[in-house]
Amino acid sequence: MNEYINVGKFVAASGVTGELILKHGLGKKTIFKNIEAVFVEQQKGAEIPYFVQSSKAKDHEESYLKLEGVDTREKAKLLVPKKVWLLKDDFLKLVPKNAPIALIGYRLINEGKYVGTVEETIEQPHQVLLRINVSGKEALVPLHAETLRKIDHAKKEVHVALPDGLLEIYLG
Repeated sequence: MNEYINVGKFVAASGVTGELILKHGLGKKTIFKNIEAVFVEQQKGAEIPYFVQSSKAKDHEESYLKLEGVDTREKAKLLVPKKVWLLKDDFLKLVPKNAPIALIGYRLINEGKYVGTVEETIEQPHQVLLRINVSGKEALVPLHAETLRKIDHAKKEVHVALPDGLLEIYLG
């Protein structure tokens, strides 16, 4: 089964030929070169592939995408504000190691104990939140200078020292 990674969402149609602006969390100017398709979430858990005709970087958090079959502004607007996913292998080709989104799939270790696997990263102005699953419940863990101890890319682990009681909030 294919594993998908959410990289962002379409935020606007651009021009009259169906070009879309993708706001992404890849952390660098990104051209979706050698990416055959992106997957657009039509409804939760149902992603439809769209083949990438062309792409160009706008800035470090937005890219222009031209998708096959989306050839008018009206068709493009139907995809705004839908979430965009990549196959895990394509995601790994594009994401820099130091981007917060690269931590998806890493194991979260709090003071030596495994807590959960990072399912999503949410970038905020002064911190990154890691969404994990703890005993079947969603938890948001802040990642900033006071909590982060180290990131071990070889072992795919994020080591933190969380404030006392933080995880218990989600378990209570």
